[in-house]
Amino acid sequence: MSPRITKAAALCAFLLAVTATPGRAQTITFSASKTLDEFEFALTGRGKPGEWSVVRDDGTQVLAQTGADSTDDRFPLAIYRPFSGRNVDVLVGFMPVAGTVDQAGGVVLRLSSANDYYLARANALENNVRFYRVVGGKRQMIAGVDATVSGRAWHTLGVVARGERFTILFDGRELFAATDATFSAPGRVGVWTKADSVTWFERITIKPLD
Repeated sequence: MSPRITKAAALCAFLLAVTATPGRAQTITFSASKTLDEFEFALTGRGKPGEWSVVRDDGTQVLAQTGADSTDDRFPLAIYRPFSGRNVDVLVGFMPVAGTVDQAGGVVLRLSSANDYYLARANALENNVRFYRVVGGKRQMIAGVDATVSGRAWHTLGVVARGERFTILFDGRELFAATDATFSAPGRVGVWTKADSVTWFERITIKPLD
């Protein structure tokens, strides 16, 4: 089955969603020769570790989590090693490819460990986008809205973090904002999946706002 949103449309959504703020953005794309060395792979919760690899989609190389362990509180993470920051604008392109328990993809930020971070995630089976804090490995929802998240389609998901305020963007538009003061220190950025979600990530754009 081919994606219902083209790569060109996904790229347009990236350009629309990146905010005009100070700082130099870096865009991480994927190749088998370098990508896996730039990431630390971890697991929140129980179950099998994530199965991460670089695969090819329509001529583009993407980072894929292909492990289909259906443990409900299994959350594989791919954490970008070179960057740490507090106030950031992070945007990812992702596709929920398969999954019977979940079809989810997420962005993590201010990560200090595999059990402590903020998370924005979109779920194609639930058709919603939510923002969480993960404290001691336990998710606590801060805010969320219903939104159409199509399976086998490319989407963009982003978080703009400034102090205690977080703005969540999906497919080029602002969905909601929330405030929270749990994690105030700089931390790392990464991507996330849940349970048996097979999810592809096309690129990650990170823009420091400090």
